[in-house]
Amino acid sequence: MVPLVIIRPEPGNAASTAAARTLHMDALGFPLFEVVPKSWEAVLPGRYDALLVGSANVFRHGGRGLAALHGLPVYAVGEATAAAARAAGFVLANTGAGAMQALLGELDKGHQRLLRLTGQERVGLALPKSATMDERVVYASQPRALPAELAALLREPAIVALHSAEAAHHLTAECVRCGIRRAPIRLAALSPRIGAAAGEGWGEVAAGARPDDKALLALARQMCQDPWPAGRNSG
Repeated sequence: MVPLVIIRPEPGNAASTAAARTLHMDALGFPLFEVVPKSWEAVLPGRYDALLVGSANVFRHGGRGLAALHGLPVYAVGEATAAAARAAGFVLANTGAGAMQALLGELDKGHQRLLRLTGQERVGLALPKSATMDERVVYASQPRALPAELAALLREPAIVALHSAEAAHHLTAECVRCGIRRAPIRLAALSPRIGAAAGEGWGEVAAGARPDDKALLALARQMCQDPWPAGRNSG
């Protein structure tokens, strides 16, 4: 069976790898990023109506500054982020289906002054006309070099799961640095935007039906069972 390589940082890497193995895939975890906290400027909670959060890493790495914000409801991008918010003592205003822009279209009328807590690499958002938003970067993903074991693995046919555009850029750069041909490698991306960030030259680039891990792993399982011809793109 063609292996599935998961490169997202921990703890998501272990969770995705375990979930893939329950689907009977030969899943191998190689975290190519380490998530670290960033110092951020404290804010006055009274200036905002709600928090906009796109990753559970905000609650893992936001530090003591989060305590002052417990009175603000959270708009969470997906279920994993919502679960982390609840565990950190926050109340949810809404939980999206994995797309930040779509979540902005579901703001309550009383939640027009937003504070976005985010990572250093983030997606640009178009605000509704009535809304305002400030941002605070509370964590960053630091890339790691491709380990020798993974470099050897990628010289043979493999499928790589991409959970972010940052991961797509880094994987591409590391393949170039290590002289790894991209044609035998197929990519299963969380979204079309993430797949596009990987550039050209891969054996296949496909995107999940929804921007969540379950859909991504379902796509990867299909790709494992029904390989695409080299050079064909989907998704």
